[in-house]
Amino acid sequence: MAFYRDHYDVIVIGGALAGMSCAMKLASEGKSVLILERHNLPGGVATSFVRSGVEMEATLHEMMSIGPADHPLFMRKYLEEMGVVIDWLRVPEAYTLVSEEDQINIELHAGKNLDGSWIAADEIDQQYPGTRKEVNALLDLCEKVYQSVVYLNEHSLSKLQMLRQHEELVKTAGYSAKEVIDQTTHLPEEVKKILSAYWIYVGQPMNSLPFTIYAFLMGDYMSGGSYVARGFSHEMACAMADACMKKGVQIEYGQEVEKILVKDHQAYGVKTRRGDEIHADYIASGPYPDVVFGKMVEPQSEVPVEARKYANAMPLSVSCFSVVLMLDQKPEDLNIHSYSVFSSEKAMDTAEFWKEGKHLGNWSYLTTICLNYANPEAVPEGKTSLSITNLPLAECFAHVTADNYFETKRTIASQMIDQVSRRLGVNLKDHIIDIEIETPVTISHYTGAYRGSIYGYQHTMSNSIVARLEDAGKDNNLISHLVWCSSAQLAGDGMAVNINNGKIAAQIILTEMKEAA
Repeated sequence: MAFYRDHYDVIVIGGALAGMSCAMKLASEGKSVLILERHNLPGGVATSFVRSGVEMEATLHEMMSIGPADHPLFMRKYLEEMGVVIDWLRVPEAYTLVSEEDQINIELHAGKNLDGSWIAADEIDQQYPGTRKEVNALLDLCEKVYQSVVYLNEHSLSKLQMLRQHEELVKTAGYSAKEVIDQTTHLPEEVKKILSAYWIYVGQPMNSLPFTIYAFLMGDYMSGGSYVARGFSHEMACAMADACMKKGVQIEYGQEVEKILVKDHQAYGVKTRRGDEIHADYIASGPYPDVVFGKMVEPQSEVPVEARKYANAMPLSVSCFSVVLMLDQKPEDLNIHSYSVFSSEKAMDTAEFWKEGKHLGNWSYLTTICLNYANPEAVPEGKTSLSITNLPLAECFAHVTADNYFETKRTIASQMIDQVSRRLGVNLKDHIIDIEIETPVTISHYTGAYRGSIYGYQHTMSNSIVARLEDAGKDNNLISHLVWCSSAQLAGDGMAVNINNGKIAAQIILTEMKEAA
């Protein structure tokens, strides 16, 4: 009996969240789908690991676009529609920002009051009186842009319809987050900094981050809050894999794709490392265009010059450097009182923080996550699960060698632990039971992501989500029957976004199949 079928409708390279989302959607429309995953587990970086008998989260695992069960947002709806069953836990607060030099220490919460105003606006107004009205107006604007992007994710509109139905999106699409906030408000600089804290989760400074991306993030997090899976992000990955198989998707683990077969500029199959040649009508690629065009397409003569130019012209977004700690005391005993904290010992300046991310270590802006406050049952009693993270540019590790890699990552991890220890007034090094350090090299080694990038390509004013939405569904991949199914597609900043990328990839394939038929 043959291990593989003679032919599939679609082969998905990679069983990460985007790949499984693509496969689920295609299978729900009756298509035959094969997922080839290089590892023995699904999910990509949405996974966990065990140290000293304790499961530890391996990723910044908050999910956006979930919302409460009685008021679900679009991602919860999509997953439930696909039969993905996950036990979601609401994160207690939106975030805390601590900026010592700015004398900022504030905790914000998602959601609205009964009169429709924002809870976060009240919390900011308590420390900065007179700002409530303008903060409410800004968050209202973000929510409207968020709703427009969600709508356009499913619908195509003419320019006239866009102007009439999505005025806020159209008016702000050509401006950076900094420009819109500066031009539409008269808020104190401290409040602008408070409202900029999430910048690290999109990997772009406020002066070059498109307002559309900023508004989508703020509108989502502040309206619906964020969620984690009770069984870690690994639960989510396994639930998606289970839903895939129930729909008839064939998932094969330990099967790394080395080549994408192309003839007359049309993809028609793949070759695996073990030597299998498998054919399909379409290939949905988890690997980025850089890798696909650079070495995976066979023969390389099938790669158009324009494709290489495209890959080389797209600047990679951020990677991840994370220190995951298990500590020997309860959070309260270590002066840890919040789930999510953004902190800096310097004045808040996202442009400067961005520049720091091009270099190794001594990063001023850190985010810490204390899992105890979102999922207390996942942490042993009397212990603390804490991660300390910065999202530097992948290029910062370009000149690290095998000889100095371990020393380099330990030095940076030590700097990060010391910085958080100073903020807490507690030497965390005295309380470490277990520690793991994740770097861009870790990401690249585990997932094969080009240079360890986790967010695809940078969202800049010249390459915004609006432009990518305009191109979605068009044959701009330069090799037909090949679609992108990863962070390198519409957007890359987060797990929910990648699940949506997979859905979009499936929609592109289904549309082309329908037109061809």
